[in-house]
Amino acid sequence: MKQTLLQEKYPIYSLEVDREETSFESVNAICAYFRQRIEAHKSAVFIAEFDHYAHTDALPEGQIGPGIRAAKNLIFCFGIALPDAHVLAVRPRSIGVAETDEGFIITFMEAPMPVANAAMEDWAKGLRDRQPQQLDVVY
Repeated sequence: MKQTLLQEKYPIYSLEVDREETSFESVNAICAYFRQRIEAHKSAVFIAEFDHYAHTDALPEGQIGPGIRAAKNLIFCFGIALPDAHVLAVRPRSIGVAETDEGFIITFMEAPMPVANAAMEDWAKGLRDRQPQQLDVVY
């Protein structure tokens, strides 16, 4: 899992998952996996699934980067505390799931709650549920 600054100001986490590393075969399957994790979490609530690819593709001026086959966001909220109205600016959370020619890219913005970051990172890493196949070399 990599932590970077997107456009020099948005702290994001990203994980690239090769097809050989996961049993999940589509963005829809991965979204279903994340939705299960969200709904099983004691403090999280699922809000929506947004098909970003379909939305952008339908726009006359829409532009989709090369190699992106599908892209969806799962929107949800941990909402453990609401100390003041300003915290609403950084809620709810979103996990992005993109399918590329090589596999899948999972992204989310860093949350102001370490518990939320840890949960999302754990969920993302759970996609790597397959060991790469070892080739038997015969001499």
